[in-house]
Amino acid sequence: MTLEQYANEREGFRTRVMSHKNKRRVAIGPNVTLYFEDALTMQYQIQEMLRLERIFEAEKIQEELDAYNPLIPDGSNLKATMMIEFPDIEERRAELQRLIGIETALWLAVGDLSRVTPIANEDLDRETADKTSAVHFVRFELTEQMISALRASEKLLIGIDHPAYGYAMQVSTSTQAALVRDLQG
Repeated sequence: MTLEQYANEREGFRTRVMSHKNKRRVAIGPNVTLYFEDALTMQYQIQEMLRLERIFEAEKIQEELDAYNPLIPDGSNLKATMMIEFPDIEERRAELQRLIGIETALWLAVGDLSRVTPIANEDLDRETADKTSAVHFVRFELTEQMISALRASEKLLIGIDHPAYGYAMQVSTSTQAALVRDLQG
């Protein structure tokens, strides 16, 4: 949308996107949340970026599209933003030191099929020797068997097996249904 069109439609569009995003949110324990992305969530992200930075030149808009489009699932995968959330700054600093490697300890399982670990942070390295980032971008590549099982309503489990943070949970039926739509490719 143009900046003017977005200004006129922003409130309604934002309400629609927030409702959509809530169905795509998965909390893993008290401090890690996955926000599964799709075309609508990325459109919102881009529109907000264009609005905040007052970008209207075609070349700069294309740069934003090029940055965010890789976060849209392509039919054989699920893509998410992983947020490590600790409200207290000092606690967050200490936990990000303890949680180095957490993005590789993340996993997804469909029914009794093998676990899938994500490909993380393809855009840039988000970890140092001293700490991990509070934000990671992850991609779960699924086999046809997994996709078929999800479409047949096999349970979807997501967890983290990190020495400092271990949780697993079953994804709700409504969230799973939203994610299955990403696999329609």
